[in-house]
Amino acid sequence: MGFNSDIQWTDATWNIARGCTKVDEDCRFCYMYRDSFGGKRFNPLSVTKTKTVFDLPLRIKEPSKIFMSSLTDVYHTDCDSFRDEAFDIIRKCPQHTFQILTKRPERITEQTPKDILEMKNIWFGTSVGAEKGKHRIIDLLEVDCRTHFVSFEPLHGRVDMNLDLADLRRIDWAIIGGESGNETGLYRYRPCSFDWIRELVADLTPTTAIFIKQLGTHLAKEMKLKHRHGGDISEFPQDLQVREFPK
Repeated sequence: MGFNSDIQWTDATWNIARGCTKVDEDCRFCYMYRDSFGGKRFNPLSVTKTKTVFDLPLRIKEPSKIFMSSLTDVYHTDCDSFRDEAFDIIRKCPQHTFQILTKRPERITEQTPKDILEMKNIWFGTSVGAEKGKHRIIDLLEVDCRTHFVSFEPLHGRVDMNLDLADLRRIDWAIIGGESGNETGLYRYRPCSFDWIRELVADLTPTTAIFIKQLGTHLAKEMKLKHRHGGDISEFPQDLQVREFPK
């Protein structure tokens, strides 16, 4: 939970808290619940401020991309009491790029100081796994910030990007990935389709930087890939071997 993150699109993961509550079907097989229940490390339904890693960015000297946070949602109401402390840490770390991903983008503007919104080293994003979650993109684009990004992961349904061209151009970065999970038990995986991935790429190119994170367990199994969750870019179809970052 820190340096050398296993997540392909970041360098380090900074968790200001642990625990969250689900918002819709996109959260059904959330890895945070899977890992915490399986390992019995903490109660995933109780949002608790971290202690030993709360100041992590201050200890990372090399300029890094830092994902905030993988084990909670920064804009969960239970983070309201200490979110400003985290923003103070961000202010002290202009050398880093902070990637804030939330399923509650409607809370960003009212819960974020204006100077934080204006910082060029902070990217604000939301995640959408199927058509029903697309309203979060609209909420995100209402936020007046430097960089907007959308994580289409876990992609478990088609997402029709029938937005105005002006709105599409405001999506600076798109992460795309199929769902990873187990064959049995509580935390499985849903199918992902190459058609859904390619349609998103076509709709968002060339104005959006595209990062294909993984194909997901379903396609990995279907294609008999070596990487169980389809995360090895060398095994992707040639046209999907794309991992770009926003300028």
